[in-house]
Amino acid sequence: MPQTGRRMRHRTLATAAAASLVAGIFAGLAPTASLASSHREAPLTSAEPQIDNTDVYAFVSPDKKKTVTLISNWIPFESPAGGPNFYPWAENVNYDINIDNDGDAKPDITYRWTFTNHGNENTFLYNNGQVTSLKDPNLTFYQTYDLKEYRGGGRVKTLVNNGIAVPSNVGKGSMPSYNSKLFDAGVYSTGDGQDWVGQADDPFFLDLRVFDLLYGGNLSEVGDDTLAGFNVNSMALQVPKKDLALSGETKQHPVIGVWSTAERRSMVVTKNNGNQDFQGSLVQVSRLGNPLVNEVVIPRGRKDAFNGSKPKNDSQWLKYVANDPELPEVMHAVYPSLGPVPDSNKKKKGIQRDDLVQVFLTGVPGLNQPAHVTPSEELRLNMEIPPCPQSSCNKYSRLGVIGGDHAGFPNGRRLTDDVLDASLQVVYGELIGNPNDLGDGVDHNDVPFLKTFPYVGYPHAGSDSNP
Repeated sequence: MPQTGRRMRHRTLATAAAASLVAGIFAGLAPTASLASSHREAPLTSAEPQIDNTDVYAFVSPDKKKTVTLISNWIPFESPAGGPNFYPWAENVNYDINIDNDGDAKPDITYRWTFTNHGNENTFLYNNGQVTSLKDPNLTFYQTYDLKEYRGGGRVKTLVNNGIAVPSNVGKGSMPSYNSKLFDAGVYSTGDGQDWVGQADDPFFLDLRVFDLLYGGNLSEVGDDTLAGFNVNSMALQVPKKDLALSGETKQHPVIGVWSTAERRSMVVTKNNGNQDFQGSLVQVSRLGNPLVNEVVIPRGRKDAFNGSKPKNDSQWLKYVANDPELPEVMHAVYPSLGPVPDSNKKKKGIQRDDLVQVFLTGVPGLNQPAHVTPSEELRLNMEIPPCPQSSCNKYSRLGVIGGDHAGFPNGRRLTDDVLDASLQVVYGELIGNPNDLGDGVDHNDVPFLKTFPYVGYPHAGSDSNP
């Protein structure tokens, strides 16, 4: 095959093969609305973007090595000019980041954000003049939030009280100094850490057109970052390692599992005047740990059930982890030149993928697997592995662990990690003696990430001409 054709084939397969990596964990494959880390991945969250968790990141802070940064992103495909309501957080919803620090698949620490709306309800405008501070009276709609930490034994600590969420970036006319006067001003101290909530550039980069018959059916649709120009709502929290580790002993218990959830009341009553009442018990409606799980593998009829499930109950999916993952078989049928579907134990009947079990359910031994681990879908981070920033580390690789950089995915997830290419290469046997260089041709984000907390990139302004 000519070099150009081979490169295009590699790009074309990236997103599909990344999905196949997760197919080794969960059975079933059904058409979905779109492919991104967790963008519009289930019927319920597709209909209610405010509870759609798009991505979770966890990494040792590159400039503060005694801390870990946790990032949870929400509301996919935010078009910057999407007024007049733009993109508020939902009231009456618990937005959580959960920490499992003993490997038992249960949350030992939960960080919870809750939001309250404020402003002038007698105008359709988001702002009625230039906004130059988070408390500017020209901002006719804004949100405050509380951040609380929940630990075992009923211990609750308020970390931020009535913090102001950074508003959507309406445009240069309305917010001429958005980055410095609004975005940067949204950082709050939590005592020994930092918190930030607001709008950011969507940091996930990939080519989404895999569902158009694998990039058009003729390899003509490849190499374009289809999330370029879109924003998300983001919450970032920087926490000392000792606050996350079991008994505060980072060296003895360095591995944590991380996932994000949203909870709301089970019943929403909408009245004729447009008001809503929220009743009933709290119900989990969104869940995300590792990228690419729910949206590309779980059958449509089970996607909402997965979003409501708990890691401690992931044994219900475990029987599908190692045996005959479906999507690699489909890929092999479409692209036989890739060679046979990898098998980690050919002595057993069918395709065995013990390597995928380690990457997504237990952690990799010697890297990020906790002692006495309960298999469960969590993003696992070894906090004792030092950070390897892209600009100042000769071992840095966007492919993370399989590129020789143990500070990257699947040891946590950094903003710069190319999880699609890494997942693709793993699913075709990178860890079990079948090295490859598959990728989707999108290797970096469309805007630079910040070098200091909250690290996410500045959002695109509503005055921009794209997307």
